[in-house]
Amino acid sequence: MAESKQLVLGYDSIHPFAKVDITDRASVQELLRTLLDPLKTHFSPLKARIRTPGGSAVRFDQTAAEIEGTCRPLWGLASLLAGGGEYDGTAWWIEALKQGTNPESPEYWGDPRDNDQRMVEMCPLGFTLAVAPVFWDSLSEKERPNVERWLGNSINEKNMPNTNWLWFRVFANLGLKKNGGKYSQEKIEQDIVHLNSFYRGEGWSNDGPVGVWQQDYYSGSFAIQFLQLLYAKIAGGDDPAKATEFKKRAQDYALDFVHYFDEEGRAIPFGRSVGYRFAMASFWGACAYADIELPAPLTWGIVKGLLLRNLRWWQTQGQIWSPTGTLTIGYAYPNMYMAENYNSPMSPYWACLAFICLAVPADHAFWTSKEEPYPTDMLQKVRALKHPGHIISYLGGHRLLLSSGQACSYPMKGTHAKYGSFAYSSEYAYSVPSGCFTLEQFALASQLGLSDDGGEFWKTRRLCEEAVIETHEDLPVLKSIWKPYPDVKIKTYLIPPVEATPNWHFRVHNIEAGREVMTADGAFAIHNERKPDGRYLDLYDSKKCEGTLPKIIGNYDLNTPEGWSPGAVGAFAMSKGAVGIVALEADTPRTAMHVNADPNTNLQEARTIIPTLQHTIKKGETVWYVTAIYAKPPRKDVLPETYLDGWDSKPVIPQWLKDEMV
Repeated sequence: MAESKQLVLGYDSIHPFAKVDITDRASVQELLRTLLDPLKTHFSPLKARIRTPGGSAVRFDQTAAEIEGTCRPLWGLASLLAGGGEYDGTAWWIEALKQGTNPESPEYWGDPRDNDQRMVEMCPLGFTLAVAPVFWDSLSEKERPNVERWLGNSINEKNMPNTNWLWFRVFANLGLKKNGGKYSQEKIEQDIVHLNSFYRGEGWSNDGPVGVWQQDYYSGSFAIQFLQLLYAKIAGGDDPAKATEFKKRAQDYALDFVHYFDEEGRAIPFGRSVGYRFAMASFWGACAYADIELPAPLTWGIVKGLLLRNLRWWQTQGQIWSPTGTLTIGYAYPNMYMAENYNSPMSPYWACLAFICLAVPADHAFWTSKEEPYPTDMLQKVRALKHPGHIISYLGGHRLLLSSGQACSYPMKGTHAKYGSFAYSSEYAYSVPSGCFTLEQFALASQLGLSDDGGEFWKTRRLCEEAVIETHEDLPVLKSIWKPYPDVKIKTYLIPPVEATPNWHFRVHNIEAGREVMTADGAFAIHNERKPDGRYLDLYDSKKCEGTLPKIIGNYDLNTPEGWSPGAVGAFAMSKGAVGIVALEADTPRTAMHVNADPNTNLQEARTIIPTLQHTIKKGETVWYVTAIYAKPPRKDVLPETYLDGWDSKPVIPQWLKDEMV
C-alpha cells in the first residue's frame, strides 16, 4: 500500500469531505474515504491503535480511547466492504485486529474489566466480523483464539451497564457466531430479553430500565433502533420472530423520528452525544439495510433524501475538522464545553454509523429511487409525540421541539441544557454552561433560571416531578412541575405555535416562591456577529437588517438605561434570522435585556447573545409569567427585511390559560 500523506488544513483549506457531490452510492463511498484517509497518519507503529489530535482525557484509560480510534471507523469501513466496495487501507485495520487482540503484542488492547469502555468498541468489531469476511479469513489459526478470547470470553464474563451497552455484547457474540468462533448464545438471548424491558411502545425504548426517562438519539440512530435493525438483518434467518418484531418497531419509530429533521437535512440537537454528528441520521440507512417495509407516507425516495441531505448539511460545517483532517470533539466547531466525560478525541467517529447505507445493495430501492424532498405537506404541522414527551412544530421556518420530563440517568455535564430546556430547534441549537458563575457562563437559552444569591449561581429545570401532554382547545400542551429549590415550586406550560402566529410559542410559568429568587427567562441563543467585520451586534438598524433592541451592554447591566427595556416591550436580536422574547402577563414587572453569553457555549454558533427577561420574586409570592418566544430563521426564500415581520403581531393568550390564571 502506498505511503499515506498527511492532510493539513490551513487558513483557506477545504476538507475533501466538503468537495464530494453527494448524489449516489459511489459518491457516498467516496465521502467515507475522505473520513478514513486522514486517520492513516495517526495509526500506532503496529497499527493496533489510532490517536487523533486533541490530547484531552476521558473517564477511561488512554488505551481504550485509542481503541475507539481504531474500532469506530469500522462502522463505515465494514459497511463499505459488505456492500462490495473497496478501501486501500483495509489491511491496516485487519492488522489492528491481529495486534490488538494478541496478549503478546506491545500494542495489546488489554483485558476488559467490568463496565469497561472496551466493551463499546467490541460492537463495531463484532459487526465487522459478521459482515466483512476478509477480517476473519485473514486470521491465522493462532490469531483466531486471541480474537475469540478478547471479543467473546472477556465480555461474557464481565458486568455491563444497564443501558444500550447490552447490545454491544450481543454483537460481539454475533460476530464470532457468524464465523464459527466460540460465542455465547445464552448471553445473546439473555441480553435481548433484558433490552426488551427498555421498550415503552410505538417504537420507542428508554436508554435504561424502568425509572429512567431518556429517549434521545440513543433510542434510535446511535444504538437501540439501529442495532435492532442490524440484528434483524444479520441474525434474522436464525431468529425470525425477533427480526419481525424489531422491523415493526422501526416502522412505528420512523413515523415519529421523521419529525426530528427539517427540509435542509438538519437534525434537531437534543440530548447527549450529539457530537456524533451525522450518526443522528443513521437510522434511515439501517431501515434500508434491514429492508423494512416503509410505513406511509414514507417512501425510499424520502428516506434517501433524509440521509443524504443530512450528510450534505454537514459538508457545510467547515469548522468540525482538526488541522490534519480528523473529526473534532464538538458539534459545528470544536467545543469541549458540550463534551461528555466519555468523549475522547477519537470518540466522534461513532459518526460512521451513518455509512451503514453502503452495506445496502446497489439494486435496493434506497439507491435506485429518485431522491425526494422532505414530506412537509404530508405531515401534521403540530404533533405530540407521546413517548419522548415532545411536541413538534413545523411552523415558523424551522423544526421546533418542545420538551418536558426527560433527564439523563445521571447528572452529566450540562444535563439541564441537553434534556431540561423548554425548546430545541434545528436552526437555533441549545447552549451549555461554560462555568457556574453569572448568566454569561450559565447561558440559559430556552431555560428559566433562578438564583437565591443575587445572580451568582443559577438553578434550572433538570428533574420534573410531573410531565404530561395535555390537550387544550385542540392543541397539544406540555405541562411540567419542578422544584429548583425545595421551597420553590414551578408549574410550566409549553404551548406550540399556531397558524396565526407561526413564529411564536409560549412558555408559561406559575411560580410559588418560598424564598426570594431572581429569575431569568431566556429565548433562543442567536449569532452575535455583525456583517461584515464580525464585531458584536450594534443597536438594531432596519436598513442593515441586523442588530439588537435594546442595546447589548456587555454584562446584564440593568443600571444602564439603554441596556434594558420593559418586559412588555421585550428584546430581540437580528443576525441569522431573528429571535426575541416578550412578557405578556398583565402589568408585568419583568425587564427585558440581552445576555452576552460566554463564547463557545452554543453548539452551533461560537458567539451568541440570548434575549432574556429578568425579575425578582419576593419570599412568599406566587406569580404567573406568560413568556412569548419569537424565532424566524434565515431561509433561501426569506428576505432579511422580513425577519421581524411577525414581531409586532404578538400571540393571543388562549382562553383556557386565562381561566387558570384567574
